[in-house]
Amino acid sequence: MTKVSPEFVEEPQMQIVRSVSRDVSLSNNQFPTYKLGPNFEVLQDTKEDNKGPPLKEVVEEETDRLTEQHNRLSVRDLASKFDKNLSAAAKLSNEAKIREAPSLEGHVLLKKLRDSLEFLKGRLTGLSKEDIEKAISLVEALAVKLTQNEGELIQEKFEVKKLVNFLKQASEDAKRLVNQERSFACAEIESARSVVQRIGEALDEEERNSPTSAKQEVEGLLEEVQEARRIKLLHQPSKVIDMEHELRALRIQIREKSTVSFKLQKELTMSRRAGQNKSEFYELTGSEMLGSIIRIQSCSDEAIDVSKCSIQWYRLSSECSRREPIVGADKFVYAPEPIDVGRLLEADIVSNGQKVSLTTTAPIDPASGLGSYVETLFRKSNIEFSVVIAQMNGRNYSSRSAHCFHVGKTKLKLGKGWITKARDSYSKSMQLCGFRGGGNSAAKSLFWLPRKGHSFVLVFESEKERNGALMAARKYAMDCNVILAGPDDDALL
Repeated sequence: MTKVSPEFVEEPQMQIVRSVSRDVSLSNNQFPTYKLGPNFEVLQDTKEDNKGPPLKEVVEEETDRLTEQHNRLSVRDLASKFDKNLSAAAKLSNEAKIREAPSLEGHVLLKKLRDSLEFLKGRLTGLSKEDIEKAISLVEALAVKLTQNEGELIQEKFEVKKLVNFLKQASEDAKRLVNQERSFACAEIESARSVVQRIGEALDEEERNSPTSAKQEVEGLLEEVQEARRIKLLHQPSKVIDMEHELRALRIQIREKSTVSFKLQKELTMSRRAGQNKSEFYELTGSEMLGSIIRIQSCSDEAIDVSKCSIQWYRLSSECSRREPIVGADKFVYAPEPIDVGRLLEADIVSNGQKVSLTTTAPIDPASGLGSYVETLFRKSNIEFSVVIAQMNGRNYSSRSAHCFHVGKTKLKLGKGWITKARDSYSKSMQLCGFRGGGNSAAKSLFWLPRKGHSFVLVFESEKERNGALMAARKYAMDCNVILAGPDDDALL
C-alpha cells in the first residue's frame, strides 16, 4: 500500500475532517457503525441488510436445489438448468469483483484518515490529543475488520469459482448425454423406418400374389361343382328331383290340413259349449290370449246380474287334472298374465245357491312379438317404464301424474324425478303379478307389494309393456334365487 503524505493547510479543524470524509465511497456510501467495548475491543452495530442474503447462503441454497432436482429432471431439462445456473454463477462472480473494488478503496481511505489523525495529534494537546488517539485506535480496528472482510471475500470468490467449474463440467456432461440420447433415438427411428419399409414391401408382394391364388381356388371349386353335377346325373337325376318336389308338396299339404284340423276342433268345442250354454245363463267372451281381457257375460234374460254373483277364477293344466285358485281374482273380468300361458282358465259363478263353471276353449296363447320385445329390454342398460299409480295401499290414488317404474337386476324402484315412492330389493316377501281387481285397464295393470303393508296398482301405457315388465322382473329375481309371483303362485313357477 502506497503511503501518501498529507499537505499542511491552515484551515479549521472541522474543515480538515470534512475534507477526508468527503471522499468516502464504499458500496453502501458510508462506513459501518463501530463502538469501543471493554478492553478497547471494537464492536460493530448489527443492522438488517435489506439487499438480500449473503453470497455464501445463495451458493449453498443453489447447490442443494440442484442436488434435489438432479434425479427427477430429464436430460434436456438438466442441461438447460445447468446453463441457467452457470450464468447465475458468472453473475455472482462479477458481483464479487464489484465488491472487491470498494474494499481496496476503503484501505486507501483508512490510510489517509490515519495519516490525517497523526498529523492532528502532533498539533493538539490535552483532551483533544486523547480523543485523537482514540480515533486512531478506532481506525486501526477498522483496518483489521476490513482485512477480515477481505479474507471472507476471497473465500467466497474461491467457492464461486469452484461452483462455476462444477456447473461447467455438469453442463458439458448433460450436453453429452443429450447428444448420446439423440443419436440413440435417430438410430431407433431409422430401424423402425426400415422395418416399416420391409413390411410395406411384403404387403405389396402379397397383394400381387393374392389375385393369382384366389383365381386358382375359384377354379378348383368350379371343378368340384362340375364333378358333383356329373356324378348326380349318373345316378338318375330326374327321379331324385321328382321325389324332392313330392316331399315338398306333401309337407305343405300336411301343414295346411293340421291348421284346418285345429280350427275345426276349436269350432267344434265352441259349438258344443254353445249347445250346452243354451240351458246356461252365462258365457265367456274375449280373445283367449295374453294381453286380452276375458269377461263373464250373461246370455239369458233370466240370469242374475253378474256383478251380484260370487265369482272365483282358477288355473287348469292342459290335461285338466288339477286346478289352482287365483287369489284375488273374484271379478267378472280377468286379464291373463304370462304365468297363465299354456293353461286353461275356469270361472265358478255362484248365485242363489247354484254354481256354474265356465272354462276357456283352449289354453291361453302367448302374445305375438312379446318374446322379441323382452329380449330387446334385456339388451338395455336400464329397463324403465312410464306408469300411473291407480291405487296405493288398497286406496285409489288421486294424482294421475306419470311415474317411472325401474326394473333392475337386484331391485325394483318407483319414483318421480328426485322423489322415490318405493325401492326394495328382490325378496321372498315381495309380490308382483297382474292386477286381478277387474276394470277396463286390467290388461295394462299390475299389482306390486314391495313389503308387507305397502302395495301399489300400476297402470302401464300398453299391454306389451306390462307383460314385458313382469317377465323381466321375474327373470332378474330368479337370478337372485327369489321366486317373484302373486299370492300363492309360487307352486306354479
